[in-house]
Amino acid sequence: MWECDDAKLERVRTLMAERDLDALVVRAPDNVLYLTNFWGMKGYDACVFPREGEPVLLCLEASEEDAAHMSWTSDVRLLQGYAPDDPRPVPARTLDAALAAAKDYGRVGLELSMGTQASDRMVGEPTTFTKAWFDAWPGAQDAMSVLVPARSIKTAQEIERLRLANEICAAAMEHVRGEIKVGMKESEVAAIWQGFVHGQGTGWDGRSSLRLASRSSGPGAASRRSLQRATCRSSRANRRCSRSGSAPTATGRPHQAPLHRRAASRLPRARRGPVGVYNSAIDYCEPAAEMAALDVLVRNGIEELGYPGQPSHPICHGVGARAHEPPYPHQAGGGTIEAGMVFAIEPVLLEGGGGLRVEDNFLITETGAEKLSSFPDGVVFV
Repeated sequence: MWECDDAKLERVRTLMAERDLDALVVRAPDNVLYLTNFWGMKGYDACVFPREGEPVLLCLEASEEDAAHMSWTSDVRLLQGYAPDDPRPVPARTLDAALAAAKDYGRVGLELSMGTQASDRMVGEPTTFTKAWFDAWPGAQDAMSVLVPARSIKTAQEIERLRLANEICAAAMEHVRGEIKVGMKESEVAAIWQGFVHGQGTGWDGRSSLRLASRSSGPGAASRRSLQRATCRSSRANRRCSRSGSAPTATGRPHQAPLHRRAASRLPRARRGPVGVYNSAIDYCEPAAEMAALDVLVRNGIEELGYPGQPSHPICHGVGARAHEPPYPHQAGGGTIEAGMVFAIEPVLLEGGGGLRVEDNFLITETGAEKLSSFPDGVVFV
């Protein structure tokens, strides 16, 4: 199990003190994971995290052994998945337990700006918390005012986990590169990637367990579209990894192979422009740079190439306990890039369903952006 990340938890408590919050009550799986190191089975779990004192983890009885192995808190309170005297769904019992654990705290923070996010572990399960959860603390503040800035800057342990996730992904990409063939369906390529990550990535270096969702470029892993000669595609994936048998803890997203200057020089002239925009974005990402200007830089560069209004999605986002998380550089937003942030930079996707896209994970250091994946430079046409 990973040792308790005291630096991370102390940062959270410092931010809580600045906002005069006595406790955070969280139920989004990635926030429970962030504060306790526990990754739940279905998303019925919660954490009461006080500014002072021991956090409380609420989890299913079926997860008792997992919680004992991975959780950083010793105060684990179990929830019945089936209660003979209570026909309500599990989240109702989670609420009762959370109210009991938080009863002595005055100013409480809830995930008010996360909407109705449910578990991303068990797709299709009824894990969305109801309005009753939010009504139970009528004077609650927004816990995300603490968790967003805390999660935006990674600790040394978080960076180590992200490096591990990228290492596993790079190995999987190398494996796929050796197996991919003309005429193979995109879904088959995605399955090869998934098979390697689950089979080889679990227990990687004696440390990793995995949660993965994969899709190929274009329509996705369900696509029956076949690969054609002179077409380059790669599986794209979100996955988290940690010690063997413990909670998934970091997400890396080298979805498509990154394309940098050496590879760019080998591209046909018509394709070098988008890669130049991508490289300018990487060069821009250094401490104190304005996030809004990064978005403008990329979009203006693509417009100058003749593709106004592209890309149709954010050009960059944070990566950590979740595959997509703040910060999100946006031309109408604010904030500056800081050392310790980890971004997935993905600026280029040309209109009409086809074009060129490059993406990878980057750690912002004092001297600029460091690519985390060891997978060699490459390119994806979509």
